[in-house]
Amino acid sequence: MHLLLKCSKFESLIGGMTLGLLDPTLGCLAHKYSLSKYSTFGIFVISGLTLRTKELGAALQAWPAGLFGLGSILLFTPFLAQFLVQIQFFPREFITGLAMFCCMPTTLSSGVTLTQLAGGNSALALAMTVISNLLGIMFVPLSLAKYIGTGAGVSLPTKELFRSLVNTLLVPLILGKVARETSKGIAEFVDGNRQGFSVLSAVLLSLVPWIQVSRSRSLLLSVKPKAFAIIVTIGVLLHLALLAFNATTLQVLSCLKQKEESVLTRKEYARAVILVASQVSLHHQQQNKNLSKLQLTPLKLTEVAQNTRVRRSIHV
Repeated sequence: MHLLLKCSKFESLIGGMTLGLLDPTLGCLAHKYSLSKYSTFGIFVISGLTLRTKELGAALQAWPAGLFGLGSILLFTPFLAQFLVQIQFFPREFITGLAMFCCMPTTLSSGVTLTQLAGGNSALALAMTVISNLLGIMFVPLSLAKYIGTGAGVSLPTKELFRSLVNTLLVPLILGKVARETSKGIAEFVDGNRQGFSVLSAVLLSLVPWIQVSRSRSLLLSVKPKAFAIIVTIGVLLHLALLAFNATTLQVLSCLKQKEESVLTRKEYARAVILVASQVSLHHQQQNKNLSKLQLTPLKLTEVAQNTRVRRSIHV
């Protein structure tokens, strides 16, 4: 049943992307009514409902792993942007957009769900997602200025972004957790139907790439096949580099620890850190009204390729 669940999640992702490319009408309509925001809201409500207090305590004990993950997300990944901007590619906006992508925090919608699917500690993944996106309000502008430069035409509406993160991330998470803690019946129902909630979370997660592809269809089709292939390849290689760096560094750090029961050696924590720290999000970029379509195109291509690559890895 667990393998079947993995297959259905992967197939729903591919099906949603294909539907968005073939007929973007429904996806664009869903975007018009902010369905992606509601789906993200629902994912975090489910995360709060399924979050056991003992799992939260275990995540707090794993703070060294979480701290490494935050460092990778907010410091190492943006550091790679300075190498991307050196690539000679036309149109230039493609590379600029890809470099901007590196400066973003971890994805809101898929990190926790993918961690659950891989058998990782979802509470740790949740904590890293929340903290990195809130800190990203301060770190993203600094990273963009340092590694890309002030001439990239990027500005982030801090208040609007903070409000969006609170409404999309913190509020639903707290609502779900409060509902679980205040009602024994709700907690028992959720615990007895965890697989059903996992399927629901997967369905909500699949809506995000479907809407992204639908609303970006004209951009995707306007890209020349050669440029399309090059940008997707660079994006996939970037994601693989992040996966390799996070996995290798965690392994090295765990070998350096003297204690046998180091949190860095536990698979559930390592999986959470690797999956969450190896993905980046478009949420902060979508708040910026100054980005051109050419800059947005590689961002969307890379996020879709990144999500596909992770789900295929878990599926296999």
